[in-house]
Amino acid sequence: MSAENPKSSIEEYRSQERPTWCPGCGDFGVLSAVYGAMAELGIPSEKIVAISGIGCSSRFPFFLSSYGIHGLHGRTMPITTGVRAAAGHGLHVFTVGGDGDAFAIGGGHLLHAARRNLDITYLVMDNSVYGLTKGQASPTSALGYATKTNPTGTTDVPLNPLLLALVAGASFVGRAFSGRPKELTRMIVEASRHPGFALIDIFSPCPTFNKVNTFKSYREEVADLPEDHDPADFLQAMNRATSESPRYLGIFYRHERPTFLQQLERLKTGTEADRPRLLSELFDELR
Repeated sequence: MSAENPKSSIEEYRSQERPTWCPGCGDFGVLSAVYGAMAELGIPSEKIVAISGIGCSSRFPFFLSSYGIHGLHGRTMPITTGVRAAAGHGLHVFTVGGDGDAFAIGGGHLLHAARRNLDITYLVMDNSVYGLTKGQASPTSALGYATKTNPTGTTDVPLNPLLLALVAGASFVGRAFSGRPKELTRMIVEASRHPGFALIDIFSPCPTFNKVNTFKSYREEVADLPEDHDPADFLQAMNRATSESPRYLGIFYRHERPTFLQQLERLKTGTEADRPRLLSELFDELR
């Protein structure tokens, strides 16, 4: 997504705010991976903006020494679109959130950001539960998952974030696990260099409210994509995104096509005569 820069120190990207997540939260691993990826990319902190919605993971901007916006629940994509359009290529945009923020209230906005190929890196910390509001079932909770608000188990089929992103038109789709921070760091670097909408769905366990999807369970369930996987093959990506045993990790799909900004720039054509005229000039003509 950006030109190569010399590597930086991780400390350049840490803010003075201490993370406030519960002990053992998977989001610590994601934050560590983001620090590592930023240092690997060598992006100056003043050239970074982190945008979030509402939720445990959406506290992210406070922990980065960069520009940040803590927005409304599910409204990260409208904010991100505005920032991207206003800043042009001048800023590197990281959008962060949880599975509820991204796929429930924010699901409609996600679809259009993906099809527009908005030039951002979207990190979704997927813990299959609403952690901030004390443990309700989320869009990615397994069928039958029991909570205090669903004591007999949820009857909703879980949403597949990878399939959603693929059919919506995302040009980079990956899945990672916060229990593998080194692999996650590499994927964030790859996503950041990709010109277009890059979504990474990250298994990030909530040890406080989700006792089913744990670090132990994910380690038993996940596997790297087969060596013969071709990220340019859309149908292969769709097929492997549906696998439940194992649940694959890696870059499922990557394809370059015109980005949101490139499309906007194509509209900025014409001559001096095409520029909007002042209202006073128009009124003069009407007199």
